[in-house]
Amino acid sequence: MLRIFHIPQADPNPIILAGSPWPIIWILAAYLLFVFKFGKLLMKNRKPFDLKVVLKVYNIMQVIYNGIYFGVVFYYMFIEGICNLRCMESFPQGHTHKQLERVVHAAYLINKVLDLLDTVFFVLRKSFKQVTFLHIYHHVFMAFGSYALTRYYGTGGHLNAVGLLNSLVHTIMYSYYFLSSEYPQVKSNIGWKKYITLTQISQFFLIFSYASYVRFFSPNCGVPRGILYLNMLQGVVFICLFGKFYIQTYLRLPKTPKSKQP
Repeated sequence: MLRIFHIPQADPNPIILAGSPWPIIWILAAYLLFVFKFGKLLMKNRKPFDLKVVLKVYNIMQVIYNGIYFGVVFYYMFIEGICNLRCMESFPQGHTHKQLERVVHAAYLINKVLDLLDTVFFVLRKSFKQVTFLHIYHHVFMAFGSYALTRYYGTGGHLNAVGLLNSLVHTIMYSYYFLSSEYPQVKSNIGWKKYITLTQISQFFLIFSYASYVRFFSPNCGVPRGILYLNMLQGVVFICLFGKFYIQTYLRLPKTPKSKQP
């Protein structure tokens, strides 16, 4: 066994999926095996599944789930003001809002696991071109990263900023997916897709900026520097990956085939 698996829980009352590394490891292993191996074998001699109804339900569920999550976190962060926005540390044991923090964080972790269904639907619809490195890396990192930070850092704290921004972006994104399935004019308008990608890039820029602010302008903050550096690093990585996707998809003109000489 790896020594890291024996590091004590940051929270003695771990949330769902965070009590042991095995649930998330098995989930991600099954996900990757299906996406890269068994899913392709399953669909090799089959027609794409018609998942229109399933996707509509899934998209609406994601809009509601992420919308409620965003509303709850926004309310307690900015209306009730239970967090110090200059330095959001995880609440100590026995704090009035500790159980609320656990519930909200558990909801976020569960949602990152549910997000893996995006890729499963791509495979079942034989939309293999959408199963890109960016797509897989993003989903795996968000799911495992959410577990790892919960186990070794604790719930809430600085991670609330990531959850707030991520849930807002996902509310917008899945709203677009649902509307595009209902209204062809929305799907055919490439401008909507472009703005969705720009919203995602803006999210990672804000995550990077906030982590940088806490690291360099809140010297007495107790948020582990490793967490801040990780946020900064992944902010840059995702800005580069999504930026590359944006340039290749929306800025580069498609190559026109050269006309043959008579």
